[in-house]
Amino acid sequence: MNKDNYAVLMAGGVGSRFWPVSTTQKPKQFRDLLGTGETLIQTTFRRLTALVPAENILILTNEKYEILVHDQLNVEPGQVVLEPAMRNTAPAVLLAALKIYKKNKNAVMIMAPSDHWIENETAFTNDINAAFEACRRDDRIVTLGVLPSFPNTGYGYIQYDKNGSGKVKNVNEFTEKPTIEVARRFLKEGNYLWNAGIFIWNVDFILRSFSRNLPELYDLFDKGREKLNTVEEFDFIGKHYSSAPDISIDYGILEKEKNIFVIPASFDWNDLGTWGSLFDQCDKDGQENVVLNARVLAQASEGNIISSNSNKVVVIDGLHRYIVVDEKDVLLIVPKEKEQEIKQIREMVQKKFGENLG
Repeated sequence: MNKDNYAVLMAGGVGSRFWPVSTTQKPKQFRDLLGTGETLIQTTFRRLTALVPAENILILTNEKYEILVHDQLNVEPGQVVLEPAMRNTAPAVLLAALKIYKKNKNAVMIMAPSDHWIENETAFTNDINAAFEACRRDDRIVTLGVLPSFPNTGYGYIQYDKNGSGKVKNVNEFTEKPTIEVARRFLKEGNYLWNAGIFIWNVDFILRSFSRNLPELYDLFDKGREKLNTVEEFDFIGKHYSSAPDISIDYGILEKEKNIFVIPASFDWNDLGTWGSLFDQCDKDGQENVVLNARVLAQASEGNIISSNSNKVVVIDGLHRYIVVDEKDVLLIVPKEKEQEIKQIREMVQKKFGENLG
């Protein structure tokens, strides 16, 4: 395994569309949503150890999840980068890149979400290795795109150059969450992929990109280089991180760089962003219901997902395509077609009944 390979796991999100199972106190990445015996972050960490030495994997998360990370992953304290404030992905990635560069100027790094489902891990390893080699040779950003199976309006899309040869394709354009009509056109044109949010680059290039495209952010963190990877790092981050702009890596870097490429993924992928996406990945009963940690008696009911936190007996009759979640102090029952509204429902519950319920 190449010692120049590094990984950054993005694990600071709340996963509010998976409420009430995913909460501010314990987000979805720290839960075993699929019933595999591993939490999502444990699965992602294990998957990456086929590519990256375990000691070269950094975990970027909110400081309130420090204990959860150490409970679930066997990592050293210096591998966990704690964000004292929510500032989107660009500040977090820059901080990780500076830490990695200080250790290894020849490093190539992958930025990956901590909560995605990937079926064929061997194919994933092969694709990422190809991306690592492409970035080791040249200054470029490589992302992985997933072949669309239907016109999903909840994903971003990547248009690539049809005329290119080889596994690594030139990216023409990124499009965020198109309308259904546009998504259908993308599928017909045949050179659009879902954006999986996985990016690879060499660390020297990405730091130069930050200095060009986000110079104020770069200067804010660069002045603390000497303190990174030392006992002074925590205090430096605590004093300066909240001054960083709230900006994504997509908007701050990807939309401004030209050397961007994509590898069409050779594995099945799901971002596990909603209850519906979880439904798609789970085994179904004879009536096409998904049952998670519950004992269900279903009469004339189909296409539902039922989740309990205590293996409760749940009886449903005449229920079709609903999300039913019994989680401690909250019982959620909504049609699956309204899954995108769960984030707003969570906010309404917090306003009416208390922030502790989110």
